[in-house]
Amino acid sequence: MASKKSIVDLILFSLSDAGEITAKKMFGDYALFLSGRMIGFIADDRLLFKPTTEGRRLFTSLTEDAPYPGAKPCFLVPEEDWNKRAWLARLAIATAAELPLPKKKPKKCRKNA
Repeated sequence: MASKKSIVDLILFSLSDAGEITAKKMFGDYALFLSGRMIGFIADDRLLFKPTTEGRRLFTSLTEDAPYPGAKPCFLVPEEDWNKRAWLARLAIATAAELPLPKKKPKKCRKNA
């Protein structure tokens, strides 16, 4: 089941204190990006963050669940915590700090005909 646009908008607003946050439609739902790094997902109207060492240290109460079947488990943020903007920003920033920027794809060479 795809996430509702209103849920995506609410989560993006709640995460806006973290910086340049965007959601890109992927995997039938949404991937969350902070400054170009994929930090988590909005899947089936649930907010999930990629697990990191710092995230585990800072937020010991988070449970884990997979965003979609066959995916690695991620931190599941309960809906009642979505309005905790400073807390969410800390989680997003801590997560992004441990994740690499995506690798740039090499440009394809075009052969002249």
